[in-house]
Amino acid sequence: MRKLFFWKLKQHEVRLGERTALMAVLNVTPDSFSDGGKYSDPDRAFAHALEMEEQGADIIDIGAESTRPASKRISAAEELRRLIPVLKRLKDRLTIPISVDTYKAEVAERALELGAEIINDPSGLTFEPHLARVVSKYDAGLVLNHMRGRPETWAKLGPLPDVMAAITRDLDAAVGRARHDGVDRTRMAVDPGLGFGKRKEQNSLILGHLAELAGLDLPILVGPSRKDFLAHATVEETWFATAAAVAASILGGAHIVRVHDVREMRAAADVADEIIRS
Repeated sequence: MRKLFFWKLKQHEVRLGERTALMAVLNVTPDSFSDGGKYSDPDRAFAHALEMEEQGADIIDIGAESTRPASKRISAAEELRRLIPVLKRLKDRLTIPISVDTYKAEVAERALELGAEIINDPSGLTFEPHLARVVSKYDAGLVLNHMRGRPETWAKLGPLPDVMAAITRDLDAAVGRARHDGVDRTRMAVDPGLGFGKRKEQNSLILGHLAELAGLDLPILVGPSRKDFLAHATVEETWFATAAAVAASILGGAHIVRVHDVREMRAAADVADEIIRS
């Protein structure tokens, strides 16, 4: 059985462990790897967020800067230009928490002012460590994602030796930095960062050894959705591959899975949850 956690946010308390929570991806970027440009219009993004909540999402995670392999960094001003119109439309329109996928303290602060309750830092506090102070100031949730290097250098990185030991060590250090800046453990979750500087074959190894992260004593989030290591020739085949990875994540101890296709992955998660309960 997964350990039960109560993830404390400013407006919500998310119960984790009895049923897998779905964090639904809403990219408002022109260049994300799977749906770049599709929801860059604020009205379409707003409508899609409402649709994903209706389909069973427990959290909406909005990203305004791509972290796909080889992607270039953008300014805080450009990230906010994409993000603010969507947050303004969504303010007080959802019954579930909003997360914002950013490593920039300036972007995080504005997002939290506009009603976001979680910051999902893809860098695990390695790009802007003082981001944690902003999270603490707003009593927000913080997801610490393991990233090795930077997206623009991933292709040049060799395999990560002893991948689980490295991920656990780095995430534990990130938790320590967050605690030092005032973030309570009850507000944190950790993500091993599938992709994010790991070689293709190492992602399967991470899923197979996910239970090792339980030693950090924090909720575990996993984001397998549409990742390169699951890619197949057709969209439908990639859906099936993602569903398999979602189920494996849950059976390995994930409390939250980050997905694009909410309805389909809710079905996969429900089956995995039933297996755990039995």
